[in-house]
Amino acid sequence: MGVSGIANAIPQAVLAKLDELDDQFAHIERDLEDPAVASDHVKLRDLSIKRAALAPVVEGYRRFKALAAEAEELRAAVASGEDAELTEMARAELPELERRAVEEIEHVKARLVTADDRKIGSVILEIRAGTGGDEAALWARDLLDVYTRYAARKGWKVEEMELDADPSFGGVRRAIVNIAGEGVWSELSFEAGVHSVKRVPATESQGRIHTSTCTVAVLPEPEEVDVKIDWANDVTEHVTTSQGPGGQNVNKVATAVHLVHNPTGVEVRMQETKSQAQNREKARRLLKARVYEIEREKAEAERAAERKGQIGSGGRSEKIRVYRYQDNIVADQRLGEKFTKTGVIDEADLAPLFDALIEQETARRLTAL
Repeated sequence: MGVSGIANAIPQAVLAKLDELDDQFAHIERDLEDPAVASDHVKLRDLSIKRAALAPVVEGYRRFKALAAEAEELRAAVASGEDAELTEMARAELPELERRAVEEIEHVKARLVTADDRKIGSVILEIRAGTGGDEAALWARDLLDVYTRYAARKGWKVEEMELDADPSFGGVRRAIVNIAGEGVWSELSFEAGVHSVKRVPATESQGRIHTSTCTVAVLPEPEEVDVKIDWANDVTEHVTTSQGPGGQNVNKVATAVHLVHNPTGVEVRMQETKSQAQNREKARRLLKARVYEIEREKAEAERAAERKGQIGSGGRSEKIRVYRYQDNIVADQRLGEKFTKTGVIDEADLAPLFDALIEQETARRLTAL
């Protein structure tokens, strides 16, 4: 098959998407040269993450187009037959050129289906203790520690937004953290769901294995352009004193912020800091993320309805992984292979697990192109 034939075999929607990303990439590069952007470290970081996400796709697409143009020139030389030596040379070089073009466009398609994920450079991760009482809270603490250590390995920034910890035994009932950095959504998005652990709790005197769970939710933190909220008309705000266990007031100053997004019914409470302004800022960020996730899931559900053989949605109600301490095994329900508890928990090395999940998801998305 000639390179032109390969191009014709690519769906028009895919080619249109590649052209769109090429334009976006050029626009981002122009913005990065703007002195105003260079002096805004937040905007600079966000644009740099987007550029890094798009670069493999766009550069590969440009290489493919260059190969296609070169092949057309050789094909024209073969067709003309005016120069016998040139014709023979062109005929000899075409197969290798076509092979490289096929290889390049396949790489581009694989990168294309994950490009949007890699452009998201900030997520809000929420961990809640599930069944298992105090042991579930200890398990939630351990998972939070794993994610924090893995983020440090990746050079990601971690910001604590809310932490409901029990100092009497060291467990965590609920934790919300913001994690920002390159590739954060493309990896951590796989963590959404129920995590089940089978181990002997520290409080167990007879050595019996208990099963405990916690749920993890991962929300992409949207930019202002991604989700529009009319704070004056769509959101009801209540400011109260912070509440401790049992409902008692933990201080006399009204600093806790309770937001209700009326169109969707989403509610957010934030009382982590003693500053009303800081609690309001964190509450708004979390509210935006949850409203954005509702819209994103709605759009994904519409797309999924057109696909066949879709694997699990990764929702909170699904058990995605089991950690068996006695056997030193971590079994992800979406994968056929198993991983060691030593690597995943003790060393916080989630990379092999994420690599396998990304490879599986990439293959699934490619079949839907």
